[in-house]
Amino acid sequence: MLGWALTFLVVAVIAGLFGFGGVASASAGIAQILFFVFIVLFIVAMIARAARGKPPV
Repeated sequence: MLGWALTFLVVAVIAGLFGFGGVASASAGIAQILFFVFIVLFIVAMIARAARGKPPV
């Protein structure tokens, strides 16, 4: 999922450089949403792992 966020971020930067403002803002918004979803899932996974008694890696 982090890979998709980075992909949309790159698309947003490239679209912004070429002057496609609508595409750039849409891609940046998608990248931001995916990044925050990734962070939330990562935190949930770490809490679940700690709850099972396994130390963080």
